[in-house]
Amino acid sequence: MLLIGPYLRDGLEVRVTHGPVSRPYIDITLDTMASFGVAVERDGYERFGCRRADAMRGPSPGRIRLLPGRLFLGRRSGNRIDDHGARHPAIFVAGRHPDRRYSRAHGLPVGSQADGVSVAGSPLSGVEVDMGDIPDMVPTVAVAAAFAKGRTVIHNVAHLKEKESDRLAAVSTGLAQMGIRAGYDKGTLWVDGGQPQAAAIDCCNDHASP
Repeated sequence: MLLIGPYLRDGLEVRVTHGPVSRPYIDITLDTMASFGVAVERDGYERFGCRRADAMRGPSPGRIRLLPGRLFLGRRSGNRIDDHGARHPAIFVAGRHPDRRYSRAHGLPVGSQADGVSVAGSPLSGVEVDMGDIPDMVPTVAVAAAFAKGRTVIHNVAHLKEKESDRLAAVSTGLAQMGIRAGYDKGTLWVDGGQPQAAAIDCCNDHASP
């Protein structure tokens, strides 16, 4: 909603009555809009106001590259992954990107380079984390947990049942089909690491094109 605000004739005002969850992603959205010269008025996380913007400026308008999701590969493989294409890597490395919380919880060494980011792999161990603010990372973390030693417990993710699919059910069912013990109860997802086996997984039309 915020992203379309500058294109509306009368601008846009958003009032949040419950929540919201995923607050850090709202902050990233506002930071990105500001980099293109779009100012958004806000009252905490309860009200956001955006006026029409007849012109935008910023770093290469129309060509902005987002941080790719390849960091897990480096962690799982035990190798070093250098991503020389990530634009503004400081957003992730300096802690602006909320997904860094998972990296920090696992002790994942993420480094900054002049033209991207790097990550060095090492063995995984189970962790206990609150991912209420970063729910989109939960499926990735759950899959990583399948390879970890011990149990991973992810708290405060009941809202994943209301995503494009019931992601708590989809993730735990998919992992079970791969021979990994997993389950959820009252907004908490748990995964016991092991040796995942090949399986046919139903993706539940999550993010499927119409």
